[in-house]
Amino acid sequence: MRLAMAQISTGTDTQENLARIVDETRRAASEGAELIVFPEAAMCRFGVSLRDVAQPLDGPWASAVSGVADETGVAVIAGMFTPSDGGRIRNTLLVARPGLERLAYHKIHLFDAFGFRESDTIAAGDDPLVFDLGGSRIGVATCYDIRFPELFTELARRGAQLIVVPASWGAGPGKLAQWQLLASARALDSTSYLAAVGQALPSDAAVRESSAPTGIGHSRISDPLGSVVADYDSGERVDLHDLDLSRTEKARAALATLANRRDIPRLDGTDAK
Repeated sequence: MRLAMAQISTGTDTQENLARIVDETRRAASEGAELIVFPEAAMCRFGVSLRDVAQPLDGPWASAVSGVADETGVAVIAGMFTPSDGGRIRNTLLVARPGLERLAYHKIHLFDAFGFRESDTIAAGDDPLVFDLGGSRIGVATCYDIRFPELFTELARRGAQLIVVPASWGAGPGKLAQWQLLASARALDSTSYLAAVGQALPSDAAVRESSAPTGIGHSRISDPLGSVVADYDSGERVDLHDLDLSRTEKARAALATLANRRDIPRLDGTDAK
C-alpha cells in the first residue's frame, strides 16, 4: 500500500483547513497514493469552541472530503467534530473511500489528563472500527487512544494489518518520548503496521503555549515488530511511504502474541485485598 501521511498544522477556519485537505489529497493522488491520513482535529484545531464548528457526517464538510476522495480515487482519513446528544459533540475520524459509504470512528478514550478535560464537551465513542481498502484491512484510533493497548489488540483481532492513529498530541515534559514509545509499542502489541500522524508544531507561539493539545509533530510509522520505518520532525511534512502489509502475517506467525493471548480475570473494588 502506498500511504501518504499529512503532518500539517490546522487553524480555526474550517474552510481553509478543508482546502488544504483537498490540495494535499490531489497532490498525493498524483504520486500514486492509495490512502492519505490527516491528523486529529484537521477540521479545526483545539483551543476554541468546537460546538460551533461540529457538523454531521452527511454535512458539507464531510461531503467535500468524500468528494475529493471520489475525484482522485484516494481514500482519506481526517479528524473532524460531529454533533452528539445533550449539546455535546464527538471527536470523530472521517473515513472517506472512493465510491463507498462514509465511515466514522468516534474517539473512545477522552483526554482527561495533564490539566485538559476533553470529556467536558465531548462524548466518548464505543465501537472500534476496522474497514476494507484495496484488499487490506485498516484499523483506526485517535491520539489518547494510543495509551490503551487493549484497543489495538482488538483491532488486530478484527483483522487490521495497518492501524492509523491521527493525533493532536499535547506538548510538555516527556511527552515526545512517550508518543514515540507508544507508537512503536502499539505496533508491537498488535503485530500490525502503525502510522501515527500528528498535528505539526504550530508556528504561532500563542497557540503552541496554550493548554490545549495543538500538536508537536513527530509522526511515525512502525512495522509489525515495532521497528521504526519513518520518523518526521516537528514541522509540516507530507510524504508517501510504501508498506508491504503482507508482513503482518509473517510477523504474527513468528511472534504469536495475538494467538497466545489469554483473558486475565479482573478484580472489582469488592474483590481487592
